[in-house]
Amino acid sequence: MTISNLKAHPIRLLLVDDHEIFLIGLHALFSRVRTIRVVGKAGTAATALSEALRLTPDVVLMDLRLPDGTGVEICREIRSACPNTKVLFLSSYQDDDALLASAFAGASGYLLKQIDHIALTVAVETVAKGQSVVDPHMTTVVFDRMRTLSTSAGEGAAVALSPQQKRVLALLAEGNTNKEIAQALGLTDKTVKNYVRHIFQKIRVTRRSQAAVYFLRHSADRAQLL
Repeated sequence: MTISNLKAHPIRLLLVDDHEIFLIGLHALFSRVRTIRVVGKAGTAATALSEALRLTPDVVLMDLRLPDGTGVEICREIRSACPNTKVLFLSSYQDDDALLASAFAGASGYLLKQIDHIALTVAVETVAKGQSVVDPHMTTVVFDRMRTLSTSAGEGAAVALSPQQKRVLALLAEGNTNKEIAQALGLTDKTVKNYVRHIFQKIRVTRRSQAAVYFLRHSADRAQLL
């Protein structure tokens, strides 16, 4: 999407945040931007999903933490149902694990709420054109983490996992919480917690992001992981 196209066809933006005052502020900000048109607002995960399905916006600008669910979960559902809709997270938390989870869920960017209004506008336009953005405060840290994870979590051949452990690991790598994995597999939260602990011991990692990187590095070997 070129700049001229942005002017002729404003980016259709859905705003998602559980703080009403913050939503009002964002709406006021983008109402002054000719390349962007706010088509809807939502304050919960459920409403965000229903509005995304109804409006099919170009971009969803969404908080990571919502009262009835996680932004990562909703991002995954939106991207599955509306592949042309991009998701951009705007969070208060400088959390590299959350950033990795959002990337695995199909998000196009992760920004911190202290961003200025010009940079935020440019980020929305960038994401609408199919590119990705990461808050500059997090870029160096995340790249360092990815290099570390790629080395530590990817060394050696894939270890032998049980069929159920493979399913749990695959869902974990998609950014699912233990509760979401339990619901998907018909297990209790405690059972999933035990599976995750045993998987971590087998593949020699200590964090969910490391397990996700391990899965991605070894997923080419479908006979062992899937």
